[in-house]
Amino acid sequence: MTFDSSKYPLLSLANTPEELRDIPQQNLPELSNELRDYLLNSVSQSSGHLASGLGTVELTVALHYVYNTPFDRLIWDVGHQAYPHKILTGRREQMHTIRQKDGLHPFPFREESEYDTFSVGHSSTSISAALGMALAAEKEAQNRKVVAVIGDGAMTAGMAFEAMNHAGDLNPDMLVILNDNEMSISENVGALNNHFARILSGSFYTNIREGGKKLLSGMPPVKELASRMEEHLKGMVIPGTFFEELGFNYIGPIDGHDVGMLTDTLRNMRNLKGPQLLHVRTQKGKGYKPAEADPIGYHGVPKFDPSTTSLPKSKPSAPTFSKVFGDWLCDMAAQDPKLMAITPAMREGSGMVRFSKEFPSQYYDAAIAEQHAVTLGAGLACEGLTPVVAIYSSFLQRGYDQLIHDVALQNLPVMFAIDRAGLVGADGETHQGAYDLSFMRCVPNMVIMAPSDLDECRQMLYTGHLHQGPSAVRYPRGSAGDILPNAEMTALEIGKAKVIREGKETAILSFGTLLDEAKKAAEELDATLLDMRFVKPLDGDAIKHLAATHKTLVTLEDNALMGGAGSAVNEFIMAEKLTMPVLNLGLPDEFIKHGTQQEMHAELGLDANGIAQSIKDYISK
Repeated sequence: MTFDSSKYPLLSLANTPEELRDIPQQNLPELSNELRDYLLNSVSQSSGHLASGLGTVELTVALHYVYNTPFDRLIWDVGHQAYPHKILTGRREQMHTIRQKDGLHPFPFREESEYDTFSVGHSSTSISAALGMALAAEKEAQNRKVVAVIGDGAMTAGMAFEAMNHAGDLNPDMLVILNDNEMSISENVGALNNHFARILSGSFYTNIREGGKKLLSGMPPVKELASRMEEHLKGMVIPGTFFEELGFNYIGPIDGHDVGMLTDTLRNMRNLKGPQLLHVRTQKGKGYKPAEADPIGYHGVPKFDPSTTSLPKSKPSAPTFSKVFGDWLCDMAAQDPKLMAITPAMREGSGMVRFSKEFPSQYYDAAIAEQHAVTLGAGLACEGLTPVVAIYSSFLQRGYDQLIHDVALQNLPVMFAIDRAGLVGADGETHQGAYDLSFMRCVPNMVIMAPSDLDECRQMLYTGHLHQGPSAVRYPRGSAGDILPNAEMTALEIGKAKVIREGKETAILSFGTLLDEAKKAAEELDATLLDMRFVKPLDGDAIKHLAATHKTLVTLEDNALMGGAGSAVNEFIMAEKLTMPVLNLGLPDEFIKHGTQQEMHAELGLDANGIAQSIKDYISK
């Protein structure tokens, strides 16, 4: 995508924040319009996250205009909202490559730019990181400023409040901006709120406030009374008492699309002492009517034509694993009123929209609070209900302690439906589901299943639901194979593998959805092929039989090799004192970058050609 400076005359003068700060403030509204237009045209040609960035255009401009980035630290929470930030920090010409193999990273990434002060991908980390940077800035004593921008959804996670509670106690100079774009945290923004924000962030009010504290410091009863009066007076017109209780000076809410107001307020706040919170109201999808009307649908978009009023419809294809899960959930709930489904804010992604509408009394959205979601399931299970926790593989990492202590230790019948297992594609390192087999396999009482196709996924979900203990079914993003799910549900024999092909000398033990690639390799090599199905417990009898009848075993998985399914086979062979060469194929000991699933599997040697070649090379040694 070639940048047309004639179409974006002001934006062409702001390739970096240093250049942005040379533009007169009265021109910032027009610059913001150009930035929004460029973002829309860029993402429509590249695909990616759109609605969040459209809502943060003015905020991004104001932040880089007022703060001396990158010397001043700017931390974005999550990263969906950071596309305008990338455009203004020297990456404008590369935006068409975002989320593509060898292109721009989908989120702020330290290795990509000095302006990306903290690598992010999941939510609610910004305030903790900003607190650490603010404390370091105090020690440096160079007047470095620190700002965290957190979306309202991210404020539902406990980590954000843990960080605010700590910051309120330590009292460093730092600013947290609450980008409130969906949740109704306060009354609508109005002229009075904007006026009040100017007053509260200005030097007159601040001087009176700080001077009053000093004057009254020797009179504790009077000081306490004055403090309570200030709190209650602010509470009458500002919904910020809660943040004040955490030790933050609350200002707002203000209109997040008034770039002049934002610039003035941020300039006033830049030198305030102690923890500050600025509440900014924005509209997700701002400036593009279809995205304003459907911010969820336009959160992440394929390539599309901005002149149309709808996104292109996807071509008919096999149902996804997420849809198979959603359909199973509805079918199972119709039979079992004790089924309770929990998601940590991933209703759409996990295929639960239909279920939430048809079975609202059995559906719980725990918000972005994975730890709580897992233990909520444990509490439901204690009372005889049968909870299903639908969670992305990379999000379950946050609930690991709860999986161990609150579910597995008590041997509770909580089933984890683990979506986005294995390589996820364009979201890259932060979202790869590379570790769930490794971190779950070592936990006692767990039954872990890895379906190879859509029907096997449905039957495994049924199997896990009936199991009287903790279980997990892990499946990837998208689809796999050409076998459609059978409406009838049949419980599988736990720990039993399935022979796919009989061959000679070499046996491939496939865990999960790489089975189709393994079939092609097995045909080429005339190898035996097993769909192992269960990572825990393993089918020990099958492994012993293969060891007795073949010369080489090969394990295959879409998970980190270290501690994964292949490691489980290695441990079994050692424990049984079997003398058998074993080749483990899976994800290497590195963070896997973004690219399509097919591209990355090919690069890592996990497609049919790579599998066959790795086996040939191993046997020939």
